[in-house]
Amino acid sequence: MNTLTTTAVILALLGSALIAGIFFAFSSFIMKALARLPASQGMAAMQSINITVLNPVFLAVFMGTTVISLLVTVLAVIGWQMPAAPYYLIGAVLYIVGTFLLTGLGNIPLNNQLAGVSANDSAASETWQHYLDQWTRLNTLRTISATAAAMMMLTGLLK
Repeated sequence: MNTLTTTAVILALLGSALIAGIFFAFSSFIMKALARLPASQGMAAMQSINITVLNPVFLAVFMGTTVISLLVTVLAVIGWQMPAAPYYLIGAVLYIVGTFLLTGLGNIPLNNQLAGVSANDSAASETWQHYLDQWTRLNTLRTISATAAAMMMLTGLLK
């Protein structure tokens, strides 16, 4: 295994693990805490989180891990003769599909829908309950995907 592959895999592993931890926190206690608040307060807090998360540090890790995972995919295919290549490929695909694409196709549209509702609107409570259920379900899938991606990268490094 060459230095580029090792470096890319370590970066993908660390990025996946960081993102998994963030997503884990949301599924395991943050969303549950927001659900305990009155709907208008929970919604307002989540709307604020959805704005605040769009910051350079989070986006660098989230998007950077996607870019690195794309590189790992290419390196795994090119270096398919390596015993670790299948683990790297699976880990990279898990992150790209189960974290990045799921976010873009699932969680972001829900965030955009939530952003369009005033916390004081008469339909806010129903919208909030739907959001909590759907968003958390998708987020848990993202947590599992990012965790599995990190595990596959680590397994490949140990081969």
